[in-house]
Amino acid sequence: MFSSVAHLARANPFKAPHMQLVHDGPSEPRSSPAGSPGLPRRSRNLAAAAVEEQYSCDYGSGRFFILCGIGGIISCGTTHTALVPLDLVKCRMQVDPQKYKGIFNGFSVTLKEDGVRGLAKGWAPTFIGYSMQGLCKFGFYEVFKVLYSNMLGEENTYLWRTSLYLASSASAEFFADIALAPMEAAKVRIQTQPGYANTLRDAAPKMFKEEGLNAFYKGVAPLWMRQIPYTMMKFACFERTVEALYKFVVPKPRSECSKGQQLVVTFVAGYIAGVFCAIVSHPADSVVSVLNKEKGSSASQVLQRLGFKGVWKGLFARIIMIGTLTALQWFIYDSVKVYFRLPRPPPPEMPESLKKKLGLTQ
Repeated sequence: MFSSVAHLARANPFKAPHMQLVHDGPSEPRSSPAGSPGLPRRSRNLAAAAVEEQYSCDYGSGRFFILCGIGGIISCGTTHTALVPLDLVKCRMQVDPQKYKGIFNGFSVTLKEDGVRGLAKGWAPTFIGYSMQGLCKFGFYEVFKVLYSNMLGEENTYLWRTSLYLASSASAEFFADIALAPMEAAKVRIQTQPGYANTLRDAAPKMFKEEGLNAFYKGVAPLWMRQIPYTMMKFACFERTVEALYKFVVPKPRSECSKGQQLVVTFVAGYIAGVFCAIVSHPADSVVSVLNKEKGSSASQVLQRLGFKGVWKGLFARIIMIGTLTALQWFIYDSVKVYFRLPRPPPPEMPESLKKKLGLTQ
């Protein structure tokens, strides 16, 4: 599979990170010597960077996709586990809003009832589930982006790049949620049903005995409702925000920024994307939390019972959590790419063939 994808990736417009340059005027002759007076300084810097930059693999190769998947495991597994206390309080606010009346009250009640250790409930299914989700989310996103880009062609890839990000991320998340669903169900039981189970080893056999495999996968459809819009916003908003930051905010081209400066842009874009993600996915998140706690309920029944106001309970906690989470995930994922020396293409630029069609070049 990966060999065929790698073959398709060779023609991908995202492939050549240092070769897609923006020119304010007519394109400079590529044959000019590096030290000639006619070649701008910026072009000399880019040429030097292209020579000095040594990647560990080709863009779109099997190794590239595998390492991106590992980056997803690290970024999603660690960040979700670190935010387990906030996630626990948020879930309890959604399930029992009368008892847990706000984020600070929720922490206070949880500490009184369960102590400090109670805030870590559900860490094991969180780490396992979201590591598997991260593997599929980021790894498959890169795969689908290459496949769909080659289906569209270079010019349409640029013109329809937002749709490309949306379709690629939605496709990846479909499989990611299947991997996440069992652990998410166990996590919610542990966190929201006092006395049911304190560990994954206790919860999983008990759930299987009571409801069979349905206990682990009955929440997958609401999970798709929550996570697919969330991931579509996460990737599309991030990609376009990075593009906008380099175009309007950062005072120099991405190629002239250090790795550290590029990672700061990644973090900022990730946080902006995270705020929108939280808002888009919160109603479905409320339904998933209640559904995984209750036996025999359907998503439509839970939605009808919660009502419009009920599905927005815990939004403030989720914005804090998801904003921070998304920013950290993108930062870690991009850092892993830097560590493994993976190709990190800049925001896509208009192909020369399209510029000629639009009369933008002489």
